[in-house]
Amino acid sequence: MSSTSVGQRNFPKITQEGLDDLRRRIGVKIGATAEPWCYEATRDNIRHYAHGIGDDNPLWCDPAYAAKTNHGGIIALPSFLYSTSRIVSGYVGGLPGVHAMWSGSDWTWHKHAQRNDVISTEAYLKDCIEHETRFAGKAVQQIYHVDFFNQSGDKLAEADSWCFRTERDHAREKGTKYKALAEKGDVAYTDEEIKEAYKLYANEEIRGATPRYWEDVTEGEDLPVLFKGPMTVTGFIAYAQGWGGLYIRANKLAWQLIDAHPGVGIKNRFGVPDVPERVHWEEEFALEVGAPGAYDYGPERSSWLMHQLTNWMGDDGFLRQADCKIRRHNPAGDMLFIKAKVTRKYKEGDKHLVAISQEAHNQTNELSVLGTAIVQLPSRG
Repeated sequence: MSSTSVGQRNFPKITQEGLDDLRRRIGVKIGATAEPWCYEATRDNIRHYAHGIGDDNPLWCDPAYAAKTNHGGIIALPSFLYSTSRIVSGYVGGLPGVHAMWSGSDWTWHKHAQRNDVISTEAYLKDCIEHETRFAGKAVQQIYHVDFFNQSGDKLAEADSWCFRTERDHAREKGTKYKALAEKGDVAYTDEEIKEAYKLYANEEIRGATPRYWEDVTEGEDLPVLFKGPMTVTGFIAYAQGWGGLYIRANKLAWQLIDAHPGVGIKNRFGVPDVPERVHWEEEFALEVGAPGAYDYGPERSSWLMHQLTNWMGDDGFLRQADCKIRRHNPAGDMLFIKAKVTRKYKEGDKHLVAISQEAHNQTNELSVLGTAIVQLPSRG
C-alpha cells in the first residue's frame, strides 16, 4: 500500500436548495434513525456514562450506597439521556457534507431514569435559523426537539438541542476566531501548574447523603468550582465510550454507514473514507475544518455543567431544568474551570426551587460555555 495525501480539498457548501429541503422537514416526526448507544439504563451503562465525564458520584455507580438513599437504588445521572438519543447528541439530517458542530441544549426533567428503565424517544426538527458567524461565516442553526419516555410511557425529560452547520472551507481559510491560538502554538504546563490544578480534583465535594436544604441556600452564594482537564484525546475517547459517539463504527458497520450516507465519508490521509467525528481525536482533520485542534464533545461539556449541579444539590435534590450555550472549542491541552452562582430562590406550589447561573473559562480566561439551571431542593418544612 502506498501512502497518499488528500491535499487541499473543497467541502460542500450551504445552498438554497439544501436549506429549502431542510425547512420542509420542520415539525415532521423523525422515524427510525441510527440506533441509540443505550436503550436501557443498566448499571453498567449508567456507570460508563458517569465515568466518561469524570463523575464518581456513588448514587450513579455504587448499588450498596444507592440502596440506602431515598431512591432505593441506582438512578441515572441527568445527562445520561444523551446516550439514549443520537439526535439530541447532534445527529443531524440534510445539508450532506456540511460540517455540524453541536452548540447547545435546553433540558427539562420530569422524573429520574431508574436502573433498568427502557428508554424510548420521539423527535422532530423544530427550526432552522440562518446566522453570520465569526468562526465560519454563513451558518445554519439546526434545532431539534426530543422527548424521552420510560417503559411505562412516563415522560422522563424533554430537550431542545442544536447544531451549527458551517462551511468547512470558510472556517479554515477565513475564520478569525482561533488565529491567535494557532500563531501562539502549544505551550506545555509546568509540573507546578498541573499540581495546582489537580488540587481542585482532590478537594471536589460530592454533597451526597447530606441534604442541602432550600432554607440554607442564600441568593448570591457561589457553588464550588468544578475543574475539568487538562483536555486530552484520551479524555475525549473516554467520553465516547460512555456516550457512544455519533458515527463511530468499525469495519462492515462503518462501510454500511458511509454507503448509506456518502456525505459522512471524508477521505483520510490513506484515501479511506472516514467520519467527520474524527475532529475529536485527529488533530490534522480538526485543523482542516477550522478548529484549533482535536477538541471536546459538546454534549460532554453540557454534562460537565450538570455534574457541578448534581455534586452541589445532593442525593435528595432534583435537577429540573438546565441549558447550555457553547462559545468556543476546548482543544486538547485546555483546562476548564466551571463557576456557578445562585441567582434566585423561590417557590412554585409545593416545590422549593433555586435558580443558578454557570459559566466556564479556560486557563487563559476565555469563555467556553454559559449555562443556567433550576434545582429543586428538599425543605426543612
